[in-house]
This record gives sequence, structure tokens and C-alpha cells, in this order.
Amino acid sequence: MSNQHYFSAQPRIPSAPREIALALPDGLFRFITDTGVFSYGAVDAGTRLLLQHAPPPQVPGDLLDIGCGYGPIAIVWAHRRPHTTVWAIDVNQRARDLTTDNAALAGCHNVAVRHPDQVPATARFAAIYSNPPIKVGKPALHDLLCTWLARLLPGGVAYLVVHRHLGADSLAEWLRGRGHAVERERSAGGYRLLRVQPTPPMTA
Repeated sequence: MSNQHYFSAQPRIPSAPREIALALPDGLFRFITDTGVFSYGAVDAGTRLLLQHAPPPQVPGDLLDIGCGYGPIAIVWAHRRPHTTVWAIDVNQRARDLTTDNAALAGCHNVAVRHPDQVPATARFAAIYSNPPIKVGKPALHDLLCTWLARLLPGGVAYLVVHRHLGADSLAEWLRGRGHAVERERSAGGYRLLRVQPTPPMTA
């Protein structure tokens, strides 16, 4: 049902919180998850691939997680970059509440959890790390990516993880068609970790 999608603003599926763990080379992370958010039963393989293999930002500045869910990407990067603000955005209120709680549990006070419309128009990002909400459909996904890729700082890069069965290769081609430089950083288990760097606008 549409009211149970992880990209619903207010999931109506009954709440059933649980705790899960994610072991990475740089630490063991624990999260409270719940029904009505993406991959609530365990950290999915795509997110794990991104967190294990996406490089650190190459320029200074804030970081952004698009579609944060219960917060694994944002919180791991906040742990890795304790003096950097990590913006965690999601339209799902339950997801935002979980991310706020999980950031506090992890002692990460540098996570800014927001609805996308609440991010200041002046905010710019050194890097985007995201397992984007593919199932919103292509038009909505394309609008989403256009909006946030345009807010990368000069030299900023986005790392997006997408399964090939969910259109990773066609998404890469669409991004190239928009003038972005796209490389496959890593592949595993059907997932593609894409490195996306917007082409600087031409100057006269």
C-alpha cells in the first residue's frame, strides 16, 4: 500500500522498533530501526558497500545524505568527520525521528536532521553520500538528484549506490547525459557505487 512506502511522509504501518548492528573496519555501530523506513530489518548491502568503499571528501565542507532512513550513512560519516556537519534529509517523519535518536545514541552531535524543504538555500556540500530512494520513480528521482547535485561545492563529488536491477546503469547514462562525469567506483552483489562529479559550468 502507498501509505506504507518508506518515502511516505507519515507511515501508517504500526511501529515495531528493533535494534540492529553494523560492523565496519572503523567501528561497531548500533541503530534503532522501525517499520515504515527503508531496510528496517538490517543495514542493506548497498549501504554497506558505500560505507566500506566510498572515499572521503576531497574538499572541505558539509556532507549530505539524501534519503537518510534511520541514519546509518549520515551517522557513520559524522563519526568519521566529527568536526563536519552532516545533513541527513528525508521526507519520512519516522525516519527523521530515528536518525535524530540514533545520532544522539552514537554521540554524534554534528548530524543535522531535516526535511528537505528545511535545508537552508545557502547550504552547499563537499560530498553527497546516498542510497537514493529509487522507488519514488524516475521523474521524482531525477528532480531530486538535479536539485542536490547542483548544490555541491566546486570539487565536490556525490557517491550514489544503486542496484543494477533497479536501474543503476541507466541512471549513470542519464547523469552523463546531464553533463556530469560518472564513474563506477565499485561493484558487488549487483550494486553499483557511482562517483558523480558535476561538470563545472562554462564561463565566457
